[in-house]
Amino acid sequence: MTPLGEDGYHVRLTLPPVDAALLVARLRGLGIDGKPLEVEAKPGLSRNLVRAGRLAEARERRQTTPGFTRPLARATGEGRYSLTPEALALRMGELAGGRSVVEACVGSGGNSIGFARAGCRVVGFDVDAERLAEARHNMAVYGVRDRVRLVHGDALTGVPKESADILFVDPPWGGEQYDKRVSERASFPLLDRLLDQDLSGYQEVWIKVPNSFCVASVEGAAPSAWFGEAAGDRHRIKFVMLRRVRA
Repeated sequence: MTPLGEDGYHVRLTLPPVDAALLVARLRGLGIDGKPLEVEAKPGLSRNLVRAGRLAEARERRQTTPGFTRPLARATGEGRYSLTPEALALRMGELAGGRSVVEACVGSGGNSIGFARAGCRVVGFDVDAERLAEARHNMAVYGVRDRVRLVHGDALTGVPKESADILFVDPPWGGEQYDKRVSERASFPLLDRLLDQDLSGYQEVWIKVPNSFCVASVEGAAPSAWFGEAAGDRHRIKFVMLRRVRA
């Protein structure tokens, strides 16, 4: 690994052609911490190897950590691609250790369900009544409806009026475009505006962002990469968690 100044690092690997083709397919167009990844194979790969690498990559992506595992739970619209995998949502809940949580963007309810299953009391906001109805349904499926107070309203005005041990923010994002483009705080208007509010009622702020997110754009936040658990994504960053603790 050779440093390239402020632009990052140059990494040189020696791999068999088949493995090199898979690596190129896996990293194609990705961004990490606000910087694009550039991948080049020398000597160049044949068309057959490139095609085989992309096919293998596509097959692996089919075996990913599931969103909801209970048959009656549902995630529609944006929730189909933005839902936190159930196992990771529960792990986040366990990390919270039973503390109180306010979630700024409930969506289909996956994160709040994970916190509630781990013993946390949760207040969840969403401006979309249909998404709240879906979250309410899913919470009933998982038997945690009594541990979550859902609020139909704008998080920008409601969140600063609440207080809890943890404010959890999963700003709307999802789909491959957020892995492949460089993003930062300003790329997520709700997050950007929310962080300008008075959040003194919270001991910690947790923010779930894509791996392309520039961590430095959220001052004082410590990042951690969260990987999947299934065969097809256990070596893939599903998202990055930023944790900011009040001094």
